[in-house]
Amino acid sequence: MYDKYILPYLLNYTCGQKPFIKQRQKIVPMAKGKVLEVGIGSGLNMPFLNINKINSLIGIDPSEELIQLAEKRVDDSMPNIDLVISKAEEMQFNDDTFDTVLMTYTLCTVEDVHASLSEIKRVLKPEGQLLFCEHGLAPEEKTAEWQNRINYIWPHISGGCNLNKDIPHLIGKAGFNISNMEQMYLPKTPKILGYNYWGTAIKAD
Repeated sequence: MYDKYILPYLLNYTCGQKPFIKQRQKIVPMAKGKVLEVGIGSGLNMPFLNINKINSLIGIDPSEELIQLAEKRVDDSMPNIDLVISKAEEMQFNDDTFDTVLMTYTLCTVEDVHASLSEIKRVLKPEGQLLFCEHGLAPEEKTAEWQNRINYIWPHISGGCNLNKDIPHLIGKAGFNISNMEQMYLPKTPKILGYNYWGTAIKAD
C-alpha cells in the first residue's frame, strides 16, 4: 500500500525540490542523439531536455506508478519519447544503441549497481556518453559515519535509496572513465542526503 499509493508521490515531491532541480539543470541539457534515461521516475528531467539536440528518448523505471506520473509530463513539443517499465539490471536493448545515457538520482536505489552499470556500458555506443548526477558518500568522516548508521533504516522507508554509495568509485569500477566531475553539498539539504556528484563518463575500452 505504501509503495504503491504514497511513496511515488513522496519521491516526486522530494526529488523535485529546488536544490535537486538546479542540479538537473546542469546535466540534463547535455543529452543528445538517441537517449536512454535510466530511472526516469516521475519525469522530473523532461522540462530540461534540449529538444533540438535529441532524436528520441527511452525512459525506463521499475515502478509502474512513477512511469504513470512521467506520462503526464509528456507533451507534443518533446522528442519521440517511450516510457518502459524495466529494471536497469535487465535492459532489453541491443548493444551499442544509445548516444547518451542519462542517470539522475538513480544509483542510490538500484539493487545491483555493478549489473546496472554493466548494462549501461553495453547499450551505450563506443563514442557515447554517460551523464550522471547522484547523491552519495560524503568526504567528511563524521558525515559518512552518520550516513552508514542511518543507512540501516533509510532504504526501508525511501524506496530503496541508499545514502552511502561511493559514486565515482562505482562508475570507474564498472569500466568507465570519468571525463569531468564536480561535487558539493547541496544547499538547504541535510548533509547525509545532500552530497552530490555530477559529470560525464565514457567507456574505458
